Amino acid sequence: MAYRTIALSELLVNRSNDRHGELENETAAIGWLFSNHLGQMRKLAEDIVKSKGLFEPPLVYQEGRQFIVFDGNRRTTCLKVLADPKRAPNAELREYFEKLRSQWVGHFPDRILCRVEPDRDVIDEILYRRHTGSQSGVGQSTWTGRMKTTFVNRTGKGGKFNIADEIETRLRAADLLPKSGQIPRSNLSRLLSAEAFRNRVGISMARGRFEFIRNEEASLKALSRIAEDLVSKRKTLDDVWDVDRKLAYLDALEREGVLPTAADALPSPGSRGTKPAKPVTGASPSAATNSGVATVVSITTAPRPTKRTALILQHDSGVAWTGRLQRQRAIWEELQFKLDLEEHPNAIAVLCRVLIELSVDNYLKQTTLATAVENDPLVKKIVAVAEDLRSREKVDKRYLEVVRKARTMDAIISVDTLNKYVHSSNLAPTSEHLAALWDTFAELVVHCLNE
Repeated sequence: MAYRTIALSELLVNRSNDRHGELENETAAIGWLFSNHLGQMRKLAEDIVKSKGLFEPPLVYQEGRQFIVFDGNRRTTCLKVLADPKRAPNAELREYFEKLRSQWVGHFPDRILCRVEPDRDVIDEILYRRHTGSQSGVGQSTWTGRMKTTFVNRTGKGGKFNIADEIETRLRAADLLPKSGQIPRSNLSRLLSAEAFRNRVGISMARGRFEFIRNEEASLKALSRIAEDLVSKRKTLDDVWDVDRKLAYLDALEREGVLPTAADALPSPGSRGTKPAKPVTGASPSAATNSGVATVVSITTAPRPTKRTALILQHDSGVAWTGRLQRQRAIWEELQFKLDLEEHPNAIAVLCRVLIELSVDNYLKQTTLATAVENDPLVKKIVAVAEDLRSREKVDKRYLEVVRKARTMDAIISVDTLNKYVHSSNLAPTSEHLAALWDTFAELVVHCLNE
């Protein structure tokens, strides 16, 4: 730990701040802080001008010639915009900061004292322990549940289970532990900190316990390779630090054929070892599964269903949110946390259609399909993406057929229905139909966003 006086121009507002997850760049991070904490940012800026500086040094990490701010992003942002009001995200705020800057008495600080921490694991430990009151925006602001989740998904710290312990136990039982040293548990936990990354190696913690979702032998082979890479230091903390670097490493393993594929998929946990039950008569469209057919329910054993209130269920999405997915993530969170299925069916219908199209477009941009189908209608793009996912063994043949059925014009589970929800005055969306549509396309959307 050391304290240094650093030029304001060398400080970077963190584009991967746990408040918002990964954004494209510093400008986007500054815009997010003002968009989501406008009142607090104004009060904080006023306090900085009144106090002529900061009372608590930002916590930073040096990367090259610049310093990324890990704690104190709001303070740093206010100073940066006071130094150059043109960096404010809109004209009103620009005028506001110009007025504040004119009230500054004496020399404006172009250098500020910072705590420089060279160990990023230590930085995460510090962040995890800092939970103080907001004091109307002047002090540190308390993380919300989603901010804490973002932190856990980035670092693997503070979660309910220790994923590294679970993996080490299973590798030991299979005699697949590296022989050359101890697994760096913190790096392994960081790599597999979110469900999206765990799923790619064939495991899941979504149901509150460790489970294999791919053939156990294939998954253990992939986990053994990852453990060996970490032990041998072929991969270090730098290689698993953020979403982009985690994806780059997993993509490289996939190209080598190390990761399990859709061919290794296991039956869903609820269907293993059970006999088919008779379908429930008169099942509603909301009972549709990814296959587009009604869920088979056993009257004697099925738990009483809870009412669905959101289009996207409130559990780990399986999406690795990179900076380029800022718009898609904002729509996803509105559909998951803010809009009620019963109260806002029209808004949900439009946003669902937009999310599907933006997700498919992301897949096209990241693959070679873009030039082939970029001018085609949405339904052709969706089918082309599903066929490409199948060729890469990302989805099974059964799901490909489900998506192909979306071309049917008179079916309620179709792209035509999505289009009519937006353009037709005669077809009103219902919560049941919306849920069925989403449950059909959700797997495709997640694959598209993770590309």
